[in-house]
Amino acid sequence: MSRERSFNIIRTAVSMLVAILVAFVIILLVSDQPVESIKTFLLAPFSSKRYLGNIVETAVPLIFSGLAMAVMFKANLFNLGGEGVFFISGIAGSFLAIWLKMPPIVFPIACIAAGALAGMIIMLVPGVLKAKYGANEMVTSLMMNNILLGVGLYLLNNVMRDPKVASLVSYKYRSNALLSNIVPGTRIHSGFLIAVLCSVLVYLFMFKSKWGYEIRMTGNNAKFASYSGINVTKVIIIVHLAAGAIAGAGGLIECIGMHKRFEWTALPGYGFDGAMIAMLAGNNPLGVIGAAFFVSYLRIGADLVNRSSDIPTEMIAILQSIIILLISAERFLHKYKQNWIEKEVKG
Repeated sequence: MSRERSFNIIRTAVSMLVAILVAFVIILLVSDQPVESIKTFLLAPFSSKRYLGNIVETAVPLIFSGLAMAVMFKANLFNLGGEGVFFISGIAGSFLAIWLKMPPIVFPIACIAAGALAGMIIMLVPGVLKAKYGANEMVTSLMMNNILLGVGLYLLNNVMRDPKVASLVSYKYRSNALLSNIVPGTRIHSGFLIAVLCSVLVYLFMFKSKWGYEIRMTGNNAKFASYSGINVTKVIIIVHLAAGAIAGAGGLIECIGMHKRFEWTALPGYGFDGAMIAMLAGNNPLGVIGAAFFVSYLRIGADLVNRSSDIPTEMIAILQSIIILLISAERFLHKYKQNWIEKEVKG
């Protein structure tokens, strides 16, 4: 491992540590029992099987959103369409889960495939606009998120809504469509295993395939990649299709893994979370798993300390912002990075 890569790992770890220290400062300033609150924040997530299960459950959609953004970042693209893709893929797959009849194992696979297909179709729009017309993918994806939310809510309210329930939710999914529980006493479902498998497959795709090489080359220098014979237009479209499939599958897996009916009435927020996860992981698909678990751990700890004391849950938003700021700041610890790399060159 090169010193530059090692330093990036160290810098990420320092960013996480700084975020946790800031959490301690917030707790000290706000809480009447700071020591007990800090203890709850750090240790409570590991104190029971149920809380450990909460960490894993929360990490699953974060893994999918992080993988989708990691693929985008590798191509030097910044598309936040994962927000809308998660939502509309849940809607698309829910149609099958509500009205289709299939055998137990095949049924959830078909629903997930439908969610992935919906994600690919949606992501194809900003992908083609970027590849063919040079449209800014961040702007087009953000605009599409609002469109997808409106379309999804219309379908939920007018087609899928269960009139027997007072709240805005869909009819119940068929039991055969639901993902199976893999750890008794928790809500950990087989979607976690799919998320891990997806991370491995994305790693192989990005680092062991011709397409992955072209994506990385395009991300490093699109003009050089074009001069080298790489079809940059095709690469941009492939990246959007891959990210759409990952996010789409993740959105549907969250629905049939954690819910018995479609219950989202707003964008779930995983698009922005995915950007943070990808940054923490250094855009490494395998590192996305660890980054997702770290963020999940922080969220569960913040939730538990909020329930047992006077610490606001908004603390986690502050921590996430600090992590993103430190990781995205190129000058953070830059002096030490230069000194370390110079020593390697001289040595």
